[in-house]
Amino acid sequence: MDVPAIDVKDLQFSYRDTPVLEEVTFLVEQGDFLGVLGPNGGGKTTLLKLLLGILKPRGGRISILGEAPHNAKHRVGYMPQNTDFNVNFPISVREIVLMGRLDGSRLWGWHSRKDHLKAEEVLKKVGMWEYRRVPIGSISGGQRQRVFIARALATDPEILFLDEPTASVDSEFETDLYDFLRELNKEVTILVVTHDIGVISRYVKSVACVNRTMIVHKGREITPEMIDMAYQCPVDLVAHGLPHRVLPTHKGE
Repeated sequence: MDVPAIDVKDLQFSYRDTPVLEEVTFLVEQGDFLGVLGPNGGGKTTLLKLLLGILKPRGGRISILGEAPHNAKHRVGYMPQNTDFNVNFPISVREIVLMGRLDGSRLWGWHSRKDHLKAEEVLKKVGMWEYRRVPIGSISGGQRQRVFIARALATDPEILFLDEPTASVDSEFETDLYDFLRELNKEVTILVVTHDIGVISRYVKSVACVNRTMIVHKGREITPEMIDMAYQCPVDLVAHGLPHRVLPTHKGE
């Protein structure tokens, strides 16, 4: 039987003396597509950094594909919310993707034939191969998001983490991207952090909400408990012009 993609038990984390995550326990099976909701400052990005081994927990345990996060990093792809990349830097789309093939054992600028073939494969997968020689600053924000996803895919990850992948892009690109991610999910386990409830209800297989603690629902249904935990207000969910699910108002209103 396959080991879980992600297995977290009693996770605790604080910045100095300020608790950020408390008693977080959840399991993600291989092949899942988990959408993570939550308010700003609720711990979503911190959770991703713990899963990636960038941060170390104050308590509890994390297993990624049966290994500690720092041992599994070569099996994971990551697209951060802020790429911190100067789009005016003179580098092409293909060179950006080839950066994903570098590791600490090789010098910058040296790439094998295998690296170039992988860059071609992932750029074609995200529909950006025809732009391979174009400077990264000359394409749209949505196209750059595709390129950075291709860079994350260049390592042949078994799990792909994405932190707000559609931030600052238009709705048409957002739909195209999630259509692409749904197809990619046939090969890769995906965890995506997003504020877009409509996207969650349409594309993912499982839903979680993080706000210091964590609620996970095996299915794309967004429960009133999740909405209350994330936003502390009643919400009517409307996506693509149609009400998917209407949630009750709070008591006393």
